[in-house]
Amino acid sequence: MDLTVLWAVIIAFVLTAAMGPFVIPYLKKLKVGQTVRDDGPESHLKKTGTPTMGGVMIIAGTLITSLIYVGKYPEIIPVLLMTVGFGLVGFVDDYIKVVLKRSMGLTAPQKLSLQFVVTAVFAFYMIRIAGVSMEIILPFTGGRTVDLGWMALPLLFVAVLGTVNGANFTDGLDGLASSVTCAIAAFFAVSAILAGKGVSVCALALVGSLLGFLLYNVHPASVFMGDTGSLALGGFVVAMAYMLQMPIFILIVAFIYFAEVLSVMIQIGYFKISGGKRVFKMAPIHHHFELCGWSETKVVAVFTIITILLCAVGFLAQ
Repeated sequence: MDLTVLWAVIIAFVLTAAMGPFVIPYLKKLKVGQTVRDDGPESHLKKTGTPTMGGVMIIAGTLITSLIYVGKYPEIIPVLLMTVGFGLVGFVDDYIKVVLKRSMGLTAPQKLSLQFVVTAVFAFYMIRIAGVSMEIILPFTGGRTVDLGWMALPLLFVAVLGTVNGANFTDGLDGLASSVTCAIAAFFAVSAILAGKGVSVCALALVGSLLGFLLYNVHPASVFMGDTGSLALGGFVVAMAYMLQMPIFILIVAFIYFAEVLSVMIQIGYFKISGGKRVFKMAPIHHHFELCGWSETKVVAVFTIITILLCAVGFLAQ
């Protein structure tokens, strides 16, 4: 692998950071402000009105940087399809909610249908055009693979929906989704470089874009990524995992995503069967820790450190 691809981090960082002074005021002008839950932590109420949809900066920085390399590394196209595709789904949802002022955004069936379409396009391109094998690497086996046969495709859709929704739930604190996903993207970037795979360019570009976005997204955030960004990040993670035949590794390195999803599922399920009781003070779980007395910055730091450590486990598992 040509290590000049490392320039992708710097290019994407500069591009994304440079967009901030132009994009954020424009979002404010459009009045695309975030609406904060009334039942959430009281400290979050002051965030009401902070511009959202900042995920366009992350997507633009990643896309522009990746396109510089696409001629040499065409295998990045499926990853871009998923990242941009899910970003567009999120953008439509955000636009309906914050610009058209329809609080529900896309309906659940509409959102699910669009996600299925993007996933189907990715699967077709990855298998038929890019020729990526659907065999998956088993962690802690020294690189052994397994062929799941007809189950591989349904599991792809399950992995996509789980990962994307996990990323979406993780986006609830200043810099949380950005920091956690930056670590995950770095894991896939290094894994791809070690395997000699050109998809490393896309991962490096996302790392740079997220670092540039964090300049404006760390506490107190001056812009949120919105569903535009969180769905794009989830799409990226699962696309990279499949391009490297490492979908099982998502459960390791993106554990925070699934902890967030599981906390919501457990909370809702227990609430229904117990007649109104709760397991957590609030879900997703990052809010539970806040209500336990943790500061927002502490939650972000701990979740990011956990992700970094799990990425180290991910390397050991290869």
